[in-house]
Amino acid sequence: MKNEDVKEILRYPRLDTVLMVELFVKEHDGEYKKSALWEKLPKKVMYQTFCVIIDYLLYSHKISIDAEGKIGWIYYPKIVRKYAGRTDLTWRPRS
Repeated sequence: MKNEDVKEILRYPRLDTVLMVELFVKEHDGEYKKSALWEKLPKKVMYQTFCVIIDYLLYSHKISIDAEGKIGWIYYPKIVRKYAGRTDLTWRPRS
């Protein structure tokens, strides 16, 4: 996140709210776009607070948004550790 991207946040989410959104995204991986995901949450959350959570999850590389705008869970540390030690696989960072 760049300094010019940071906006004044009026409400910071509570930890239980962040965890609820994380769990919901994991369970419904790639099913919903942002607004539909917000509407389907098990508990009501202010949209601004929801957007702060989504921004945090994007910044921490736990979710991604595909070309259709659907949100998917991409944070799988066990799988990364499994494949990180394999010498037949290589990873080339973007230049």
